[in-house]
Amino acid sequence: MTKILWVEKQIDYEPQGIMSMSAALKEAGHDVALTIVAQEDPLEVARKFEPDIVGYSVMTGSQHYYFDLNAAIRENAKKPVMSVFGGPHPTFFPEMIQEKGVDGVCVGEGEGSIVDLANALNNGGFQPNIPNWWFKVGGEIIKNPVRPLVRDLGTLPMPDRKLIYDKHKATRTSPIKHFMASRGCPYNCTYCFNHAWYEIYTREKRGYQFPVDNVIQEVLWVKERYPLEQVIFLDDLFIIFMNWLEEFAERFPKEVGLPFFANVRSNLITPEKVALLKKAGANTVSMGIEAGNDYLRNKLLKRKMSRETIIESGRMLHEAGINLTSTNILALPTATVEDDFETVKLNAQAKVKYAHAFLFQPYPATELGEFTEKNGHMAGSFEDIGSIAWDSSILVRDEDEKNQMENLQRWFAIAVEFPWMIPLVRKLIKAPRNKVSDTIYWWIHKLFKGWAITRRVHPIKITPKVIWNNARHFLNLEA
Repeated sequence: MTKILWVEKQIDYEPQGIMSMSAALKEAGHDVALTIVAQEDPLEVARKFEPDIVGYSVMTGSQHYYFDLNAAIRENAKKPVMSVFGGPHPTFFPEMIQEKGVDGVCVGEGEGSIVDLANALNNGGFQPNIPNWWFKVGGEIIKNPVRPLVRDLGTLPMPDRKLIYDKHKATRTSPIKHFMASRGCPYNCTYCFNHAWYEIYTREKRGYQFPVDNVIQEVLWVKERYPLEQVIFLDDLFIIFMNWLEEFAERFPKEVGLPFFANVRSNLITPEKVALLKKAGANTVSMGIEAGNDYLRNKLLKRKMSRETIIESGRMLHEAGINLTSTNILALPTATVEDDFETVKLNAQAKVKYAHAFLFQPYPATELGEFTEKNGHMAGSFEDIGSIAWDSSILVRDEDEKNQMENLQRWFAIAVEFPWMIPLVRKLIKAPRNKVSDTIYWWIHKLFKGWAITRRVHPIKITPKVIWNNARHFLNLEA
């Protein structure tokens, strides 16, 4: 039996990849534990647990934090450990294997990869030829090819939610919980890693759905054991397969009977799919609008959808009584403040009930990230990207315009909700960024977001206990 310790800086909501890999490891007979830095000393946990493998799931912007933490864990360990890294950043930048203290980097899907590694260590016959892994052995880098994607998602064990819920009270007691009903996306938006993913997995089908049976079984398992009032499906595109959606709409309300949230795409919205979403119990969906300017949306971002399509899909959802939220990207390369206000107006026309706005981050390995660097739009390098996407922009532009775009991120959702306030918002975003203005604008933004989320997006029974638990969890999260 191999002992694996997952290390997470903090938990916002259930980490789907870790839960799935933990389930696969336990099914194979291995021992798995989790430590959360925000609530305990990971060095002490690692020293007591004495893992054979220490694993980290890493997003771009957080890698240096985990490098430093890994060095401390290794130094404090009673015995040598194997430090492995997976997730988006290692997948697209496996060259990070060269960093000190990094023994292995997992490229792509992790369930089979981590089980094969744990099995090899358990048998005492580790050979660095395991698919999906780059290893560093005696200073030499061994690069292995990837195995095929898991095509039949129904063969995967149910995610190990106890790993998270036993350790993290806020997630365990929350009436809102997160699930996955599919993997993959067929589109090539330039700000997304998707195109790079399918450069790794060439000739693979773009998108697989979990069987409806599996989805219902997992939701019911949680519903029977933990508080659950609202189901959130995190899939990139929940509505891509019509026959799957028809079965889901027929069975989910009868067998589960809970409202849910899912992601959709404007050009996939049809009257038939809206009717199925309503029948299934969707109370809220989210779609990417991203940019109001046609050139930015369709040429720079390659979204390939018209203003009319976005507005019409919003109208259909509104008339069906399904709340619509949106995602939007401000401060894009070549964009102006006026372009960002055009995005505000398009959201309002689409009857969006809450508009999320993020400041563009030029992530490496994305088409738009490479465009930004190549054309000199980026101040600094990819290493300057932070782990959050709503604090500041690292693009080169006039300081006053940059200031306004960053402030608009805080006022964006309010301007969408109350378009008559746009003239006032234009003045408010000209305030210089400092500790006072940042704090005031941050609280205005968060209070409005909290109201919209609890009243519209994820309506749940509000009690003093729920308010207290959510507030404490929120304040404990970085940024």
